[in-house]
Amino acid sequence: MLLGVNIDHIAVLREARKVADPDPLDALGICRRAGADQITIHLREDRRHMHDIDAKNIIELSALPVNLECATEPSMIDITCGLRPHRVTLVPEKREEVTTEGGLAVTGEQSRLKEAISRLQKEEIEVSLFIDPASNAVQASADLGVEWIEFHTGKYANIYAMLYSNLTKTHHSIPELKLPRSVLKKMLEEELESLSALSAEARVLGLKVAAGHGLNYHNVQAVAKIEEIEELNIGQSIIARSVYTGLEQAILDMKAALIK
Repeated sequence: MLLGVNIDHIAVLREARKVADPDPLDALGICRRAGADQITIHLREDRRHMHDIDAKNIIELSALPVNLECATEPSMIDITCGLRPHRVTLVPEKREEVTTEGGLAVTGEQSRLKEAISRLQKEEIEVSLFIDPASNAVQASADLGVEWIEFHTGKYANIYAMLYSNLTKTHHSIPELKLPRSVLKKMLEEELESLSALSAEARVLGLKVAAGHGLNYHNVQAVAKIEEIEELNIGQSIIARSVYTGLEQAILDMKAALIK
């Protein structure tokens, strides 16, 4: 199982104080030393954390492949084609969201997606689509000719948190998931079964499969056991743990969790 470490939240800390520290660039050597396989960053249209100079420096200086997440908006594709990262993951964006809330509407944005994908692939950039775990989204991704898909695991992570953590007792509790534990357990099993079946379907269609969003040290093992998923992109939980353990140890802990 490959691990892409998303270092966006280092920039989140920097932007919270509007100063030059911490610098996400400093994380590159640590990530490599700890065994990360990829650096993942998200250059948002509103530049709420990563900025253009961050993306440029990281892509030019990282010894690890860089996976740049961005929206399909033409100006973002212009920037990305100029930066030429190893891979681009196309994601949906809403200005008011705290984090990416779901997958791309791959069945409803065909013309925009085709144009973006074509431009990126002409620059020899691998393309991945960040999609919800749904059969029609998998098929549509294959039809668009991308190399990768990445399943949005937010639903799985939310169910897990409501079932096995104290989330229900906090102000972040998810109202629509305030359900009996037996129902949540059934939902969790079904979500894992769906991820497994859809990953197998994607591989048959010639797609490489990644997954990410909301994965942490407690919920990652079950997803990591899905054979057809070859890469996980994880950020917030690693950066959060690094506050207490240091970044290198936080990555080592995650790498260990992936093989249990």
